[in-house]
Amino acid sequence: MDYHRDKESHHYFFTLVTERRQPLLTLPGNIDRLRTAFRREKAAHPFELEAVVILPDHLHCLWLLPAGDSDYSGRWARIKRYFSVGCDGATLAVSPSRLAKRERPVWQRRFWEHRIRDEEDWRRHMDYIHYNPVKHGHASNPWAWPHSSLRQCAARGWYPENWSLAAPGMNASEAGE
Repeated sequence: MDYHRDKESHHYFFTLVTERRQPLLTLPGNIDRLRTAFRREKAAHPFELEAVVILPDHLHCLWLLPAGDSDYSGRWARIKRYFSVGCDGATLAVSPSRLAKRERPVWQRRFWEHRIRDEEDWRRHMDYIHYNPVKHGHASNPWAWPHSSLRQCAARGWYPENWSLAAPGMNASEAGE
């Protein structure tokens, strides 16, 4: 199948999920490996990671790609590959199709992307990212989750220090969960 991906804008929201929702991402060695994967890819193929939240079985993030560059798929392939090679805890059996492609059963093959349309859309997705640990019962408030960019975004002036103890208004289907 040839999936058409919209490449008009440079801001994108993404959701990536582990295979069968394995709780792999926040294991101590894995969280470090994922951060390294992002740093390596940003150094090799620059982009701005505007916001991110990493939960045990999925992550959400917002990227700003350089002008004239829309290769988010290549970036994600390299990030996922680097993470998967050294990932601890993946215990699923490898399917024949994954064996043929030399893939470990760490990530779902596809990911969800959404082109950010305007400032309101950007804000809504930023809020969704940072409120996600509360939504999934991992934290009592957005500030309590350690694997989030909320503090960095507040330091940039994008959030007040007392932001949100109320859920933002985006539903899960809009965010690819």
